[in-house]
Amino acid sequence: MRTPLFLVAATSVLALPTLSTAQAQPQQPNYLNPRDIQEAARQHPEVVEEFGGALTGPRAAYVEGVGRRIASYSGTANAGQVYHFTTLNSAVENAFAVPGGYVYLTRQLMGIVNDEAELAFVMGHETGHIAANHHQRRKSAQQSSAIWGVLGSVLGAVVGNNAFGGLISQGAQQFSKARLLSFSRDQEYQADVLGIRYLTAAGYDPNASATMLGQLTRAAALEARLQGDRGRSTPEWASTHPLSENRMAQASQLSRQTGRAGQGLRNRDAFLAQLDGAMVDDDPAQGVIDGRSFTHPDLGMQFIVPTGYLMQNGSRAVTIQGSGAQAQFSGGRYTGSIDNYIYEVLQGLTEGRVQLQMGPIQRTTVNGIPASYVTARANSQSGAIDVGVFAYQWDRDTMYHFVTLTRGGYGFQPLASMFNSLRRISPAEAAAIRPKIIDVVTVQRGDTIQGFASRMAYRDFQLDRFLAINGLNANSPLVPGQKVKLVVYGPRTRA
Repeated sequence: MRTPLFLVAATSVLALPTLSTAQAQPQQPNYLNPRDIQEAARQHPEVVEEFGGALTGPRAAYVEGVGRRIASYSGTANAGQVYHFTTLNSAVENAFAVPGGYVYLTRQLMGIVNDEAELAFVMGHETGHIAANHHQRRKSAQQSSAIWGVLGSVLGAVVGNNAFGGLISQGAQQFSKARLLSFSRDQEYQADVLGIRYLTAAGYDPNASATMLGQLTRAAALEARLQGDRGRSTPEWASTHPLSENRMAQASQLSRQTGRAGQGLRNRDAFLAQLDGAMVDDDPAQGVIDGRSFTHPDLGMQFIVPTGYLMQNGSRAVTIQGSGAQAQFSGGRYTGSIDNYIYEVLQGLTEGRVQLQMGPIQRTTVNGIPASYVTARANSQSGAIDVGVFAYQWDRDTMYHFVTLTRGGYGFQPLASMFNSLRRISPAEAAAIRPKIIDVVTVQRGDTIQGFASRMAYRDFQLDRFLAINGLNANSPLVPGQKVKLVVYGPRTRA
């Protein structure tokens, strides 16, 4: 599931401070905490790796340039040196800030932005969180705000050992060390105020704040309709920006108070020129979720989860969750025996700190692939839990495995069909998987919304997706010369 940033539960309308043009200039420089700067720089490579890598090239440089332009009005001392803006290769619509000046935007979020001013508001909002020191007001950075949040949380709670829960992800909690910010509604509102202030000072149309929040609202509504149809779950880090139904109206009112609403830069054509050709949804190099199936063309494999189960694709693993069980799929190069591999997986989960009652290792063959599996029992005050490892000898030097959690006594039963579904795909199947990309097209006389929607590279909700990505309504007029975004299949390129 891809949940946009800023999305939230309803909140009361707050008193709106007046935003005059005189307020755009900061009074005194604000210095970021040197320890935060150092820690953010140290964690940055881990954050980038965790979220699929950083995009490079003209598009990433463009985002960086917009971010730096906005940050220069934040009142932060040495803003040009302390703020960094990175575009992540992630299929989740989100942006987030890390104390110490690091701001991250996903390529998926960039896909629903419609002009440079809206992008600048996103950058300003995130910069505002840092400039206002919001991280100092939240709870401990070591709370369970990790990306993983599925097996780790369950194991930590049921077994009563945080190490057990944390180690199961085998590194997927790295970003929790980078102190992901989860903000209150008041902090979100303050970041909106600051974002509008920076936006106005930088010469952009302040009303881009309201139109961007409108885009996020449309994306959230579409996401609610799609949930369950795609078999995709939400990473916890995508919920760090609560959104209220009032924020778009509040942003619109604040924009009017500047006296510049509807004026200033929007730079739509320049933005769309940068966005043209950008990838959206899953990167085939990281595998593709399509309904209940996960297919990795480069690894040449596919598996299918049971009906009702959802998946989340990460850079290191795929997590699976449902009412009857939870699991993680991962693996890689390994030169030992499959039995030793299973023992090492279990050892990595517990680090020897949790007593597991392990059964015998069983052997089988799945679609011609040698496999072995074992279940172990862990006891807690709330009852027993079965921890399982189902491993596959993919080739002489490669192993893959599922780690599973079920209630005591259920073992592998809820996920048996998934284990038996893992198979090698043919070269033709692998070649058929292509990325989806943004195609910016110019409206011609006679073009219709329905016609454009039929060209969207989706099997379902084509009209809804076209309207949402372009910020249009079903009765919006199309004017010759107007530019709109389509999502089409693009060529597969390899790094």
